[in-house]
Amino acid sequence: MWRKSILERLKHRPWLLVPFLALIPLAGLYLNQRPQTEVESVPISGASQLNAPLASPTPSTLTSPPPQAQKSPTPKPTLTPVDPKKYTKEQAAINERSKAAFAASVGTVDSLIEMQVAIAMGQPTISITASQGATISDANGRSLSQLAAGNPYTVQARGDRMSFGSGQLPGMVMIQPAANGVLYLGDKPYRGRFLLAAQGGRIWAVNYIDLRHYLYSVVASEVSPSWNKEALKAQAVAARSYALTYYFRRAQPLYHMGSDEYFQVYSGMTRESDRSNQAVDQTAGEFVSYRGGIVESLYAASDDIVADAFRGRGMSQLGALKLAEMGYEYRQILARYYPKTGIARIEQDHE
Repeated sequence: MWRKSILERLKHRPWLLVPFLALIPLAGLYLNQRPQTEVESVPISGASQLNAPLASPTPSTLTSPPPQAQKSPTPKPTLTPVDPKKYTKEQAAINERSKAAFAASVGTVDSLIEMQVAIAMGQPTISITASQGATISDANGRSLSQLAAGNPYTVQARGDRMSFGSGQLPGMVMIQPAANGVLYLGDKPYRGRFLLAAQGGRIWAVNYIDLRHYLYSVVASEVSPSWNKEALKAQAVAARSYALTYYFRRAQPLYHMGSDEYFQVYSGMTRESDRSNQAVDQTAGEFVSYRGGIVESLYAASDDIVADAFRGRGMSQLGALKLAEMGYEYRQILARYYPKTGIARIEQDHE
């Protein structure tokens, strides 16, 4: 009877259970403090596993690892650097190739300067191919068309406009190759991008190329990459100085300079060589300077041509090679041919 009365009271007054519920955690605490002789792993999933308390094992559940014999620490091998002078011919060749590959993957200060070099001037028709495809944009950067990878396209001048395959283009467009792609003018590959401009039924193609890769081609086009390294370095500095004069004093509003012998020979990627590329990178940013300015460092194949064409004011390429073979360093060679000048260097502003 009293049980029924209590149940009836709890039914109408459930809050009376609150004091009893508070005792449940205390009971659990008491049970947890009892010695445990067996531990059973129960998988818990979801939020319950994240919120479940971690029980520490009691001393009765811990077992000591079997004793192990102490081992002496194994000495770490030490690497002794090899003197490059002791390289075999094969090791030296591998080292040079590795250095060249590293230098090619890291940009120099020359990479920050973009040259605009005319590679086709006043042609009625040209052929363009993109190795990995390309995008054609107008003067405002709006995409006009796409070039499929590997397909040659004929560009013809139509007054002050151009026909491109079966389509029509405005009088000035930019062709941007896909990443890691190159553009071909005819059968000659070029790095960078092309500006095409039409006027009076003629087309001009201008290669936008950074100074570093421009010089890769120029040095290997002007002299033999097999030449003495000091002669190659002298050629690289002279070619850079000559290019920079036109970078700041462009030949035409459309481009800085041309690509033929009238300026200095630029052949795209067809004439690049590892040895001459190294000469460019090892002299990165250096140019012939006079009183803080850039010298238009004229040069020609021989002393006779320098005397006839430039009144003796310029570098003889064959003469530079002879001096290099006599032991002259490239700075000494340049000082010999450009008296009262020094070597200055373009520095990157890191601020």
